Amino acid sequence: MTVTAPAGARPRSRVAAPRRRPGAWRLSDSIELAAAASSSYVLTWLIFGRLMPFTVQPAGFAICWYALFLGAYWGVARDSSGPVVARDRIMAVLISTGAGLALAPLLLVIGYVVYRGLSSLRPGFLLETMQLTGPLQPATEGGGMHSILGTIEQVGIAALISVPLGILTAVYLNEVKGPIAAPARLVASAMTALPSVVAGLFVYALLIVRLRWGFSGFAGSLALAILMLPTVTIAAEQVLRIVPGSLREAALALGGPEWRAVALVVLPTARTGLITAVILGTARIIGETAPMMLTAVGTKILNPNPFGGIQDDLPLFVYHQIRAPQDTSVDRAWAGSLVLLILVLLLFLLARAGGQGGRRSGKGTRR
Repeated sequence: MTVTAPAGARPRSRVAAPRRRPGAWRLSDSIELAAAASSSYVLTWLIFGRLMPFTVQPAGFAICWYALFLGAYWGVARDSSGPVVARDRIMAVLISTGAGLALAPLLLVIGYVVYRGLSSLRPGFLLETMQLTGPLQPATEGGGMHSILGTIEQVGIAALISVPLGILTAVYLNEVKGPIAAPARLVASAMTALPSVVAGLFVYALLIVRLRWGFSGFAGSLALAILMLPTVTIAAEQVLRIVPGSLREAALALGGPEWRAVALVVLPTARTGLITAVILGTARIIGETAPMMLTAVGTKILNPNPFGGIQDDLPLFVYHQIRAPQDTSVDRAWAGSLVLLILVLLLFLLARAGGQGGRRSGKGTRR
């Protein structure tokens, strides 16, 4: 039996045209992007270079070029792939532009520090001090070994004090939830905005002046610990909050006490996030200068004992060298800034490696 379409009805198309997925990217899309950018640049140059009777600043030229580029790219993408893909492409361009503008200052700062610091950084900088270096000697003489050692010791002592206290406080705030949890959280949140010089003044007034401990690297470490503790506490608490409650309930259902569930289930699950909290706390204090001026003071000689006598670190080294009138001292300051940047990068890489190792070991124990 043959079925015929009713009179006046339009025949249906047998195969629907394939639709582009918004996330798909082809070579033709790259060509469209380049064509829209080049054509909008030529149009902007034609308008401001030939038609306008006045000269336009580079910023205005770039803004007009960007606006014309968005319009041209929208038209090309809509004509070739449809309005859905065109909207996706425009949003991708806007998000990429915002990310580039946000990263540009950071990349410029890092690039300029590397550019200025490499001229004076050499292996001897890591093995020499400023004890026998005069103000008129070239930048290749002297080094910052005493400052590097002081930075490692002071930040290490501050981390040994603040990391256990911060994690224990975060456990109290999120797991125990005792009667003083809300006031403690309020104080910790307020202390994250504490000016660094206030911590230095507190240690100076209480320990150095009243208790007569004297200036030392340990006094500087205490000031740094005061600054690091609230950052670690708040970040660790946020990490513990995202641990699924089903893990706690499963551990308690097996008959384990609450402290054992926290120690063997909650904390190992949040290990990567807790390492990130430690990184944030270390980044908060590793470049502080004001509290160290009031506690460790700084010196040109090597003092490996943080508990006896004044001690130097890289922020103090940079501060004292950059204030000198000689260009060689300024070059050494840039070299010290580069070493400090490298130390932060190494710390970040070590922390990431520790977090990845813990994640892989956790996957290996699953059955």
